[in-house]
Amino acid sequence: MLICILLSFAVKMPLVPFHIWLPEAHCEASTAGSVILAGILLKLGGYGFIRFSLTLFPFASAYFTPLIFTISIIGVIYASLTTIQQVDLKKIIAYSSVGHMSLVVLGIFSANSQGILGSILIMLSHGIVSSALFLSIGILYERHHTRIVKYYSGLVNTMPLYSFFFISFTMGNIALPGTSSFLGEFLVLLSCFSVSSWTALLAGSGVILSAGYSLWLLNRILFGNVKNFFIFGFKDLTRYEFVMLLPYGLLNIYIGFFPETIINYIIIN
Repeated sequence: MLICILLSFAVKMPLVPFHIWLPEAHCEASTAGSVILAGILLKLGGYGFIRFSLTLFPFASAYFTPLIFTISIIGVIYASLTTIQQVDLKKIIAYSSVGHMSLVVLGIFSANSQGILGSILIMLSHGIVSSALFLSIGILYERHHTRIVKYYSGLVNTMPLYSFFFISFTMGNIALPGTSSFLGEFLVLLSCFSVSSWTALLAGSGVILSAGYSLWLLNRILFGNVKNFFIFGFKDLTRYEFVMLLPYGLLNIYIGFFPETIINYIIIN
């Protein structure tokens, strides 16, 4: 029974090898569908692990912790290496979600307060940053009707306001200090180190790889020469798009500098 529960939650997270549906679902979904999927639905698996696996089956969860750690480490590294090979903008963000959700599972099954708190913070941050990145990609797709990376370059020259938001969200995806993801990932790695130093080391390598593919994507589409022989009619953010992205940017920075607002609420409740 526990194995069935673990599998059902693993499919929703998603964990390797139950992750294949996520990139395909994002590619087929509209921008609004991708935002809902990244911001809300992916968190159901993490909630299930915390709410049911750890509380109803604590001894069995402890027994399966080495297996879960192994799957999660594979997911973090595999997702990062796969993301670098993608050419579709949505698939890049989707595979990065696989890596982040694997970190969430690592924190949950560390079975200490730091790990669980860090996992909750990562899920909250991922709901903000990943949703904002899908919105940003949706803006490009509505203008130019393509999500292929090679068609974009030099957007900072033609869309400076858009580039500012995209850089801030990418820094959040990297978990740069001062963004919403930093404290959560730090707590998860700290909790993993208290359980297994090798697990923390391998998870930390996945974080470094995530910085690699995020900066690669940033460099490919924002900097360099404008490829105006592929795409014409560049236009920066409209007022509606600016108002749509602004709350995500403010939340990303606010949670990064004032995480105690969320932490105190979690501890009290």
